[in-house]
Amino acid sequence: MAKHDFRYFAHEGLSNMFSHGFMSFAAIGITVACLLIMGTFTLVAVNANELLRDLEQENEILAYVDDSYDEAQARALEKKLLSIPNVASATFISKEEAMENFVEQYPDEALFQDLDPEILRDRYAIKIANLRQQKQTVERVKAVEGIAKVNAYEEIAGGFITVRNVATVVCVALIAILFVVSVFIISNTIKLTTFDRREEIAIMRMVGATNGFIRWPFVYEGFLFGILGAAMAFLLQWGLYEAVARGVANNDTLQLISIIPFTDMWVPVAVSFAVAGIIIGVGGSLSAIRKFLQV
Repeated sequence: MAKHDFRYFAHEGLSNMFSHGFMSFAAIGITVACLLIMGTFTLVAVNANELLRDLEQENEILAYVDDSYDEAQARALEKKLLSIPNVASATFISKEEAMENFVEQYPDEALFQDLDPEILRDRYAIKIANLRQQKQTVERVKAVEGIAKVNAYEEIAGGFITVRNVATVVCVALIAILFVVSVFIISNTIKLTTFDRREEIAIMRMVGATNGFIRWPFVYEGFLFGILGAAMAFLLQWGLYEAVARGVANNDTLQLISIIPFTDMWVPVAVSFAVAGIIIGVGGSLSAIRKFLQV
C-alpha cells in the first residue's frame, strides 16, 4: 500500500467519522459501554475463579489410619499416599495433635479438656490437585493398606465445580451477546456514511476503483471507533475496578474476599480491550460496506 494511499484512507476515515458527529459519538459510546460491561463480567469471573481456587486448596480429605498401626507405621504411609495421582500433599496429624486441635476449637467446654488422645486416630490431611478427580482419588486412598476410613466432602467439591462452570458459561454468553450488539451498532453507524456516499461509491466503481480502495477509508473509520472506544473503556474500567476494590477492602463483612490488584492485570486487560475494540470496529465496517461493493 503506497504512503499517499494510506494518507488518503486516513483522511477519508477521519472525515467520515466527523461528518456524522452524533452517530459517531453514539457508536463510540456504545462501544465503550459494551466493552466496559464485557470487561466487568470478565474481571468478576477472573476474581471468582481465583477465589474458588483458594477454596479448593482449603478443601481436604481426611484419611484415618488403622488403630492397629503405631505412630511410626502410620507415618510410613505418607510415601504411599503421595504416590497416588492427583494427591498434592499429605500432612500427618498424630492423635495428640488431633486432640490439641479439638480442644482449641472448644476452649469453653470443660468436658473436652481431659479427654484421652487414644480415643482418636492418627490421620492424614490430604489436599488434591484437581477437584474433578476427587472421587477417583478417594477410592485410591481407601485402597491403601493401613487406611481405615476416609472422609471427603464431595458435595462441597461438586459445588465448587458447578459454580465455576455456571460462572464461565454465563460470562462467555454475555460477552458473545454484547460483542455482536457492538458490531451491529457500529455497522449501522457506518452504513449511514456509506449511504450518503452511495453515488460517489458508484462513480468510483465505474471509473475502475478497486473494492479495496473504496473499502479502506471505511475500515479505517471503524478502526478509529474501536480503538477510541477501547481506550476510553479501559480507563473507565480501571477507575471502576479500583473503586470496587477499595470498597471491598474497607468493608468488614467482605474481608474474606480477596481482590486481584488491577496493576497485576492491566497489560492483558488493555490488550484484550484493544483487540476487541479493533475487531468490533473493523468488523462493523466490513459488514456495512459489503453490500455496496456487490456487483
